[in-house]
Amino acid sequence: MRYYTVLLNDEEKVAVSANGKDLYLLENYKDMDALIAAGGVQEIPKDARKVSPEAVKLLSPIPRPRQDVLCLGINYTAHAEEAERFSKESFGGERPYPIFFSKRVCYSQGTDAPIPAYTGLVDSLDYECELGVVIGKDAKNVKREDVPDYIFGYTIVNDVSARNLQTRHKQWYFGKSLDGFTPMGPCIVSADEFAFPPKQRIACRINGDLRQDSSTANLITGITDIIVMLSEGMTLKAGTVIATGTPAGVGMGMKPPTFLKPGDVVECEIEGIGVLRNYIEG
Repeated sequence: MRYYTVLLNDEEKVAVSANGKDLYLLENYKDMDALIAAGGVQEIPKDARKVSPEAVKLLSPIPRPRQDVLCLGINYTAHAEEAERFSKESFGGERPYPIFFSKRVCYSQGTDAPIPAYTGLVDSLDYECELGVVIGKDAKNVKREDVPDYIFGYTIVNDVSARNLQTRHKQWYFGKSLDGFTPMGPCIVSADEFAFPPKQRIACRINGDLRQDSSTANLITGITDIIVMLSEGMTLKAGTVIATGTPAGVGMGMKPPTFLKPGDVVECEIEGIGVLRNYIEG
C-alpha cells in the first residue's frame, strides 16, 4: 500500500493507493501520524472517496515530523571514501561505531517543491538521496528478531546539506537543519511491499545527469542494527523517520566538488517507492 499526504482545496488530506495510480482519501484520519498510529489500512475502505491525482498536490507524507529526523552518516563504503577526500578532518578517521545525528525539521516539503539555496549563507549546497524508514509504533529496547514488526514503511529522504556549515561547526546539526533541507516523498510504501531488509536500487540525478547509483543492500550498518542500537537508549515514537545514509556520488565527492545552484533539478529515486523531485530556488 502507498500512503500520501495531499493538498486538496487548501486542506491537507491523507490518501492511499494500492497501485500508485488510483488515489483515495482517508477522511477518518486527521493526518499521517494518526494513520501510522492506527497501523495503516489493509485494503481501500469502501467509503473512501476517489480523487484524480491531477486534482491534488502531493506533499511530504509526513509534513511535520513529531521528532527530529534521525540520520546515519557515512553509511556506504564508497561514500565514506569520497567524504574523506573532501575533508579528512571532518570525515576521516576510524569509525568503530555508526555515526548518528539528527535534522531539525519544522516543515518537510514534498516532491516538486523548492529547496532554498541560502545564497550568502551557503556556498556548498549538496544533495543526499536516502532510504527513509518510518517507525510504526513506539519502539524501546527492540529485539533483533522483532525489528520488522516496528517498521510501518519506507520513503525517500533528500538529506540536503550545507557543506560549509557542516564542516565549520565540527558537528552536522546546523548544516543539515536549515529550513527546507528535508524533502520527503512522494509517498510511504508499506513495509509488506518489500522483502526485509529492502535491497532496492537507489539513485540521484541532477538535471538528468546520473550522480548516485547504488543499492540499499550496501548499507554498512543495516536497518536491524540501527533500530536495535537506537532503541536501547531512546524511545522511537510512532512516525519517527530514520534516514539510513547516502551512497557515493554527492557533489562534494566529485572532482572538482560540484555543488547545487539555483535552477538545478534534483531527482532522488528508490526502486519500488518512486521519485522525489525538487528544484533549487534562488
